[in-house]
Amino acid sequence: MHEELSDERLMLAYRDGDARAFESLYRRYRGSLHRYLAHQCGSQAFAEELYQEVWIKVVNARAEYEPLAKFSTWIFRIAHHRLIDHYRKNAPEIATRYEKANSGNEADGEDIIGNQAAPLEQTPQALHERRATAQRIDQALAELPAPQREAFLLAEEGGLTLEEIAAATATSRETSKSRLRYALGKLRHSLQDLL
Repeated sequence: MHEELSDERLMLAYRDGDARAFESLYRRYRGSLHRYLAHQCGSQAFAEELYQEVWIKVVNARAEYEPLAKFSTWIFRIAHHRLIDHYRKNAPEIATRYEKANSGNEADGEDIIGNQAAPLEQTPQALHERRATAQRIDQALAELPAPQREAFLLAEEGGLTLEEIAAATATSRETSKSRLRYALGKLRHSLQDLL
């Protein structure tokens, strides 16, 4: 029954006391939210900590939840704010870059992205090739300026539209569109031999 409900309806059901609705939301966003955080902060340990903090925020905000935006926009906005808080505390120079980028000045990001393991059922050669490709993609993502990488990950991992990316990152639609366009162009150029 829960699987056919929209995210917003699930959150409203959770607000009204249905714990299984929360479990459904958690399952839906488990992969994309965690990957977004891991790619943004470059550390599995920090990503896991931030991931848990995002869900704690969701739990704590349930009583006041109103579906004023798509749930995906809302939860990725929470994640964006947790990342900024994390950077302010642990790496103020990165937080400053995000703040400058949100005012229109793009800055290069220095986040490190971990390796993505290939499926175990593949042959050793296929495993090696897939790992090399994943490393190339991770490196290309790491070389993007942080705001461009964030726009790309929100679109790809979060499935957010330009308007939703703008809402999640507190920027304009045009800024989000530019960031995404530049990110895609840089990724195409960096990975052109893989395409």
